[in-house]
Amino acid sequence: MALGHYNFLQSALLASIMVGLMSGVIGSFIILRGMSLMGDAISHSVLPGVALAYMLGINLLWGAAGFGLFAALLIGFVANHSRLKNDTAIGIVFSAFFALGFILISMAESSTNLHHILFGNVLAVSDQDLMTTAFILVIVLLFVVLLFKELQITSFDPHFAQVYGLNTQAIQYALMIVLTLVTGSALQTVGIILIVAMLITPAATAFLWTNRLDWMLVLAASFGLLASVVGLYFSYTFNWASGPAIVLMAALIFLVSFILAPKQGFIQKLGGQHD
Repeated sequence: MALGHYNFLQSALLASIMVGLMSGVIGSFIILRGMSLMGDAISHSVLPGVALAYMLGINLLWGAAGFGLFAALLIGFVANHSRLKNDTAIGIVFSAFFALGFILISMAESSTNLHHILFGNVLAVSDQDLMTTAFILVIVLLFVVLLFKELQITSFDPHFAQVYGLNTQAIQYALMIVLTLVTGSALQTVGIILIVAMLITPAATAFLWTNRLDWMLVLAASFGLLASVVGLYFSYTFNWASGPAIVLMAALIFLVSFILAPKQGFIQKLGGQHD
């Protein structure tokens, strides 16, 4: 069955492609800056925002974005104003927000929607969701294109960036805002639980293939797109949940790359050891 045969499948395909692209692009900066745990924290922290948005009848994305940004600011505040390390602040904040989200969802008596929020249901994506996702994709691409040099310098050498006169903290917060928007837009596709996998896995796969940032962004976006399309196909064909199917494809692409990548692959390194 072709994915473009029905309107709802066309919408699902478009949403998957857009989420795959933006996840790969933003994910590249997340892993280069060692922010994987922050990505996980923000993805879990959006749950109360989603629950509140559902209860108020507004777009879930705006609730998710608001709480995700609040969580990022709170983590920074706790880490900067205590002796606690950043990962400890992350663990406290995101677990508290996640717990609050579950309580709010149980109050809303929306257990059916809870599964879709946690694991995604791309086949139920609406036209409004599509437009919102397209808008966020444009924001992500503009953000990366306009601030490419600044993102590159602050990702590889933050100390030099500070000496150079760049406001590294402002760039970091800008990246977290965009990360929050990407997380919110991926709710329908892969869900809260699995969005961190889409942020990390395609970017990590691209990292195995190249040492150049521009190529890494292109490859990460391509791997994200491929995982989304193939995962959606398997999701529809075998009646799997869309989120787990897409993430499983991303992991499979990573596994193949881990073994076969020309410079960083397992086979290449094994051969180098024998030499």
